Amino acid sequence: MPRPTVVPHDACWSRLCQEEADELAEIFGEEVVTIHHIGSTAIPGIYAKPIIDILVEVQDIARIDAFNRAMVERGYVPKGEFGIRGRRYFIKGTEERRTRHIHVFQTGDAEVERHLAFRDYLRVHPEEARAYSRLKRDLVGRFPHDIESYMDGKNDWIKETERKAKAWIDREKKADT
Repeated sequence: MPRPTVVPHDACWSRLCQEEADELAEIFGEEVVTIHHIGSTAIPGIYAKPIIDILVEVQDIARIDAFNRAMVERGYVPKGEFGIRGRRYFIKGTEERRTRHIHVFQTGDAEVERHLAFRDYLRVHPEEARAYSRLKRDLVGRFPHDIESYMDGKNDWIKETERKAKAWIDREKKADT
């Protein structure tokens, strides 16, 4: 089982994400609608696991399994839906030493909005981002050898922040109309 590790924000993460996005666009070709940097590495100034999370929106999720071989050839491990219906999930690296998480969803899937709302909310609310950063550092200190307890410790905070992010996005949409 991998150990929980968080490190200070690295300005290189956005460049690494773009390089990976270019590679994914090459692999998935015409299926790609857009590619997003998500997760803690996409939120400036906070501690994060040094794993780049990328969300790829595609035209038809049912066609993505046909790209598994090309993904494997580029160092990715296909994981199927991996607990989220309608997703295709890939890791780069090994189970113990991952460098990338790739989340592929069909454009319009509610999971896309959930991930983007969480990221954007924390980008616009730095006090919340700092609270998340402190929580992660505290959990690593409490559970240095237990990734499951680390993840469980973040769960309630993430769910509450997702609720706030959804309400914030809904208010933003209303203000634009």
